[in-house]
Amino acid sequence: MAAEANMDEALLRRFRAQGSAMRIVTLARSRHRLHTMPTSTGYDHLSDDAGYRWDGQKRGSAPFTVLQHTISGAGQLVFERRSFEVGPGQTMLVLIPSNHVYTVPKGGHWEFFWISMYGGEALRVHRAVQEHAGPVFRLAKATVDAIAGECLKLTEGGGTTPGAASAHAYAAQMALYDDILGPGRPAADDGAGTRCAMELVKAHVRDHLTARLSVDDLAHLAGFSRAHFTRLFTAAEGISPGEFVLNERMRRAARLLASGEQPVKAIAIDCGFDDPNYFAKAFRRAYGTSPSDFRTSGMYAVNAASAG
Repeated sequence: MAAEANMDEALLRRFRAQGSAMRIVTLARSRHRLHTMPTSTGYDHLSDDAGYRWDGQKRGSAPFTVLQHTISGAGQLVFERRSFEVGPGQTMLVLIPSNHVYTVPKGGHWEFFWISMYGGEALRVHRAVQEHAGPVFRLAKATVDAIAGECLKLTEGGGTTPGAASAHAYAAQMALYDDILGPGRPAADDGAGTRCAMELVKAHVRDHLTARLSVDDLAHLAGFSRAHFTRLFTAAEGISPGEFVLNERMRRAARLLASGEQPVKAIAIDCGFDDPNYFAKAFRRAYGTSPSDFRTSGMYAVNAASAG
């Protein structure tokens, strides 16, 4: 079981010996603000009838994070319209508030330990980890053991002063940081699912250039929030989604102008522009000349080919 959970057997026994346990970390306010503090930590083993369901948009406005590692069974996470199974040996990281829900799947069970944190440094590091690795990932066994050890120190009564509590949370956070973002770690790869989503969006754009193509609609098609979709698309393509749409409209316009058949106004409409004047301005910015001059000057012999 410990091998499946990707953690040390002795640590697992200590969690199970506690039974379902949670420590809410409440300490006297320190003189200076600490940038990584635990809010709660513990261990639980739940079935689907336990009513366990957390909605990241209904847990208040104060920001904090949840780092949760599966020992056995599985949890189900819906994160920005994408569904993830958080199986044995996998770790889930979510930030609150954000667009996610996690629960125990119907007919299943979920055994896990967790630690929640708040503070500027905790939020900064955890946001960077999530952007790099996504909300569900697999850590090295040594990392899981390090995080589990700090959680146990807190649940077993350690961290009775703000500095000591912060030290436990910070040690867990830095173990996570070194595993995901430390020197020698591979560059971010959002996986085949994300690459497929980006290809789906690009194909949709090229097939619907006469339609209104808002970034919100494209994000919905890909299954991400607008902000996360824009970040992923820009990283993958080197330009924003809006720039990609405009470039594809211009490429199509160049091809149609090169054919010499349609009036410029009709081409503007066919490329998704209701206003021919705006189309002419956008085309001039893209090609350095007006649509009419582009057609008559012979520039299309070079530019239309490069326009795909």
